[in-house]
Amino acid sequence: MLEALFRLLFEYRPVVFKQGEFRFAPTSGSYVALGLAVVAVAIVILSYRRALARAAAPAGPQGGQPGRTLILLALRLGLIAVVALCLFRPVLVIKAAVAQQNFLALLIDDSRSMRIADGPAGSRGDFARQQFTDPSQGVLKSLSDRFVVRTFRFSTSAARLATPEELSFAGGQTKLGAALEGARQELAGLPLAGVVLVSDGADTTDAALRDALLSMKAAALPVFTVGVGQDRLARDIQVDRITTPRRALKGTSLLIDAVVRQTGYAGETVTLDVEDGGRIVGSQSMKLPPDGEPASVRVRVMAADAGTRVLRFKIAPREGEAIAQNNAREAMVEILDRRERILHYEGDPRFEMKFLRQAVKEDKNLEVVTLQRTAENKFLRVGIDDPEHLLGGFPRTREELFGYRGLVLSNVEASAFSGDQLRMIAEFVEKRGGGLLMLGGPRAFAEGGYAGTAVADALPVVLDRAVHTADGDNLATRLSIRPTRAGESHAVTQIAGSEAASAARWPDLPPLTSVNRIRAIKPGATVLLNGIDDRRREQVVLASQRYGRGKSIAQAVQDSWLWQMHATISLEDQTHENYWRQLLRWLVDDVPGAVDVHAITDRVEPGETVTLVAYVVDPAFVELNDARLTAYVTAPSGAVQELPVQWSGKRDGEYHATFTAPAEGIYSARVEATRGGKTIGSSVTQVRAVPSDAEYFDATMQAPRLQRIADETGGRFYTNADLAGLPEDLQYTGRGVTTIEERELWHMPIVLVLILALLSAEWALRRKAGLA
Repeated sequence: MLEALFRLLFEYRPVVFKQGEFRFAPTSGSYVALGLAVVAVAIVILSYRRALARAAAPAGPQGGQPGRTLILLALRLGLIAVVALCLFRPVLVIKAAVAQQNFLALLIDDSRSMRIADGPAGSRGDFARQQFTDPSQGVLKSLSDRFVVRTFRFSTSAARLATPEELSFAGGQTKLGAALEGARQELAGLPLAGVVLVSDGADTTDAALRDALLSMKAAALPVFTVGVGQDRLARDIQVDRITTPRRALKGTSLLIDAVVRQTGYAGETVTLDVEDGGRIVGSQSMKLPPDGEPASVRVRVMAADAGTRVLRFKIAPREGEAIAQNNAREAMVEILDRRERILHYEGDPRFEMKFLRQAVKEDKNLEVVTLQRTAENKFLRVGIDDPEHLLGGFPRTREELFGYRGLVLSNVEASAFSGDQLRMIAEFVEKRGGGLLMLGGPRAFAEGGYAGTAVADALPVVLDRAVHTADGDNLATRLSIRPTRAGESHAVTQIAGSEAASAARWPDLPPLTSVNRIRAIKPGATVLLNGIDDRRREQVVLASQRYGRGKSIAQAVQDSWLWQMHATISLEDQTHENYWRQLLRWLVDDVPGAVDVHAITDRVEPGETVTLVAYVVDPAFVELNDARLTAYVTAPSGAVQELPVQWSGKRDGEYHATFTAPAEGIYSARVEATRGGKTIGSSVTQVRAVPSDAEYFDATMQAPRLQRIADETGGRFYTNADLAGLPEDLQYTGRGVTTIEERELWHMPIVLVLILALLSAEWALRRKAGLA
């Protein structure tokens, strides 16, 4: 609307004034007219002097209004100035492209998002075909009359378009920067007037546009962007993000968060289903949030089957949805069927050790080795597989301790360890990446003398010196255990069949006792369980934090076995077992081995290159740069490819390898490491080669990105509403083979409008004052 009004008043489009240069082309008569204008100005000023003097006099029949007189003077002088300006013949000098002497690069988005039917006459691709593929109609007709058009289609890169039928709109990715750079390089050396980019503005890669735009700017090559599609979908539901672990132990109850956004369905209730191989393994209903706002929903999935599982999170399409493909997301999880070794060091014979072992006895994926101190330098070893193992007590070397994935310290004082062993425990978490759990008791935490030690640095809670007071505050305190807000959604607190059932179960559990008064946690730590004593005071019961490569957990109660043996607990109750299985599985979750490998991305397009990254350490978890690594990649067909894995040179212990995934399916990469002829270890990761669905997510027209491309290169952004002006704007970019044109401006409609406005304003003001 505004642009049409501008064209009506000024005769030309705004880009003409932007690119042009203003000049005056006066004749000899113009200077005579200038002299007459000066005389007219003098006469006007002299004639208004008497009026100004009367207006400055005290209020009376003809005085007291100098402001009105000054306005009349300004209107008259403005009218003379406009006429004088026109007599000096202002002209606009512009460079116009010579017809058929310049090339134009036309890039059409050929990705899958162009199939979305959110336009008035079909899909985005239909609009692009109608306007830009037939030289006899649409915008392409006007462009072809002025330029030699070279048409490209692009998704990941730009390729010449020979016929409209080559537009399949099947590209799985959109790389705007690569497309622009490819077209620029192919047409380098030709008189190029500009680039037209027809796209919805989606860019599904992490590659920045900055480099491509800098190249365009350096070449003074403007990009005119044409946005297709709607910048807001009327009705759509999108599964925005899924958070899943990369690996999990078989039998683990996974709590997976999904983020959902929608427009047009606010307040409706939908169900998020989780499918594994077409079988529903989890469901959760949710109420959709207000339009445009994200909402999180948590769904529980049991990792029942070992192997590589592709989980599909799906909300059934609703009536009238613009895009059905963004209602589902897939995530790949490796379910491991192996035994994770945990060392449990118990400082005194007590029930906690017995019932902990009993709780996980049936868990085939947890192997708890218990070292119980029965007297000074005397130990009971339970669960060992070698008679010599732990014969001298707690491990004295890093190699021995780092062979475990988890470590539980239960009521054992700091003085039971040497200084090196305390540092070794901290390094077990920080460098080895293991899980450390300290259980409460009179010899634990500050009461056990850990304040100021390396172990205290690793723990998530703040340790102060034990305080002994006369009122008995250092005695055992009964605590009613409740999950915090963060704990309610954590896997450890899921002690019943569902999240709601777990929340209802916690208040019914019998109180536990603690002698460790923990009030503060460290920055970055999270409290999962709190305890409330008889005086309504709150203290930390269960807290955790990341420390280096691993995690540390503090549990400040000493008798969780009461959840098994209390009189109010039935024999069939599984609360105690569920809690300890979940806690110990979380303790060893994602603990790295001596060889750890992963792909930079676990999902690629068929034919795309996969980069493997492996980390290798020795038994003491010191990074190795001289190991020999070999990768064995098994394709979906079963064919095995052997690849060398080279040290990256960028980081100690880091190795890289690449391979191409030509066919669709799951590729398994096993990396084996040796050093000096001795085996260090091996690790396996998986990669899926499948067509990407990223084009259907956040698939609205990305106007800010298209506007940025146009602004930074000197072009302009168009939508369907103002697309008709594109050919004329391209004609005046000033690039390529051009001719100089002079456009006289004195006869523009705006000049007549301005003269009439000044005359009308003066007449109206005089009439109001009774001077007309």
